[in-house]
Amino acid sequence: MVNIIAMLAGLIFGLGLILAGMADPAKVLAFLDITGAWDPSLALVMGGAIAVGSVAFAVASRRNRSYLGLPMHLPTARVIDKRLILGSLTFGIGWGMAGICPGPALVLLGAGSSKGIVFVAAMLLGMGIFEILERSRLVDRPKMGGRI
Repeated sequence: MVNIIAMLAGLIFGLGLILAGMADPAKVLAFLDITGAWDPSLALVMGGAIAVGSVAFAVASRRNRSYLGLPMHLPTARVIDKRLILGSLTFGIGWGMAGICPGPALVLLGAGSSKGIVFVAAMLLGMGIFEILERSRLVDRPKMGGRI
């Protein structure tokens, strides 16, 4: 049952991205081009998403289990650090260059778009490189505790 609900949620999310124009890189790039032919329509989409997400997080934060009975795993980090800033900048630069972010990339991949295929391949490569770097960082980190 959980997998069926997850699949339906993904399908609804993908349909929403298509209807809102978020899966069209040209529309996204037009939204990001504030000095040219700016298309502000995606600001309404983002505002709506933030409103719905805020309500969902407020409800979820008061619960220990989901409506399906699964444990809740909400983010706990509240610190804005160098890693968050660099990650956000990297994400934003990539989004601005391609006009695609991960959700719409999966929609494009499912549609067989060559842009979607290239983007998802690059995204998976980047995730793999991050994982390798993260593992090496954890191995190189000195053990905490004991005497220095």
